[in-house]
Amino acid sequence: MTQTKKRVVIVGGGFAGLTLARSLRKVPVEVTLVDRENHHLFQPLLYQVAMAGLSPAEIAMPIRSTLGSQKNARVLLGEAVSADLKAKFLHLADGESIPFDYLVIAAGACTTYFGHDEWERYSLGMKSIDDAVDVRRHILLAFEGAERELDEKAQERLLTFAVIGGGPTGVEVAGTLAELSKTILARDFRRIGKHIPKIVLIEMGDRVLPAFSHKLSASAARELEDMGITLRLSTRVTRIDERGVELDGKELVESASVIWAAGVKPCALASSLGVELDKQGRIIVASDCSLTEYPNVFAIGDIAHTKDGEGKPLPGLAPVAMQAGRAVKANIERDLKKLDRKPFHYVDKGMMATIGRSRAIVQYGKLRLTGFIAWMMWIAVHIWYLIGFRNRVAVMLQWAWLYITFRRGARLITGLPDGALKRTPSLFVQSHDDHRHEPQDHRSV
Repeated sequence: MTQTKKRVVIVGGGFAGLTLARSLRKVPVEVTLVDRENHHLFQPLLYQVAMAGLSPAEIAMPIRSTLGSQKNARVLLGEAVSADLKAKFLHLADGESIPFDYLVIAAGACTTYFGHDEWERYSLGMKSIDDAVDVRRHILLAFEGAERELDEKAQERLLTFAVIGGGPTGVEVAGTLAELSKTILARDFRRIGKHIPKIVLIEMGDRVLPAFSHKLSASAARELEDMGITLRLSTRVTRIDERGVELDGKELVESASVIWAAGVKPCALASSLGVELDKQGRIIVASDCSLTEYPNVFAIGDIAHTKDGEGKPLPGLAPVAMQAGRAVKANIERDLKKLDRKPFHYVDKGMMATIGRSRAIVQYGKLRLTGFIAWMMWIAVHIWYLIGFRNRVAVMLQWAWLYITFRRGARLITGLPDGALKRTPSLFVQSHDDHRHEPQDHRSV
């Protein structure tokens, strides 16, 4: 058969890839979306699953369901490992090769430990649904262990939680964990006694949320401290082991629960292509999001080094990824019409982060908001961007119930290995190996 429609192959079903696939609905092309997960994950709310606020199904949607009515799109569950950009073939881990006319790499990022991969064994990441469920299980087991522990020092260690990274994820995890542990779990467990759960937020920089203005960053720091969270700023993590976290090579924070929210790196597919990368390993792209040597190959989202009109790298935010997806769609359409491409121009939608109940910050242009109004804006924006009407309604109702009752309904301990409950309480969460698997990212393929 004669090929009449251009074949667009998209690697990754995250914000960038899914936005592009959906926007190509009326464009005369054949779309193939490849992802090693069968669902699109609304990652900004992943910490809510980890903190038992939401269930996984409330922040994820099957990709096939999302694209089910789109006649020019098909979905493949598979892992892309390399691509022959000259011959125009994408290679999957199972040996299949997919031909393309346009290749769009939107494979996202995975957790990085900045050269200390051995730390992964003793810490919990926050990049996938599996990671979030692991964190939830681990935290609940820490309380279960503390409830049975007779040794006060061991109990204190079980109730000390170290969160590494002062960006939005770290701040949101620390704030929600403080609420979960001090208002809900502490009420449900009888023998914890005087050992109030301790949360330590560790950041190498001199302030939390450094992407925000100094005023908003300082406001967030005050809110965190008001919630009883210990801030350790301008502090380097030099070791993570079974004891806890070593700071600046001299101080040890004894903790059985270390949550890593300090950084990400592009998925391995980026380094396999033989193209120019930046220092972080992201694919350097031209102004239209394409590769300079291969104009039919695009990179968008967290895996791409994209610049704004002033030449500054754009942050790895969902609005950037989604706008880049729509820009690539427009340029593919212009190619089909034999028109010149237009450069990608990012429209800044501002930033926001929640710190806890009725606590958030919003930065949009010169607008700066804090407190309850900012929190309501944060809720509205996140519900609006969720995929699927059912998920929007479910999350809205769940949050309303939580706000009124102070109760979280997703406090389930699942996936316990055989023999886990035969250990002594202090060993309940001693090793993360029982619950860990190969690190995954919902957009890495």
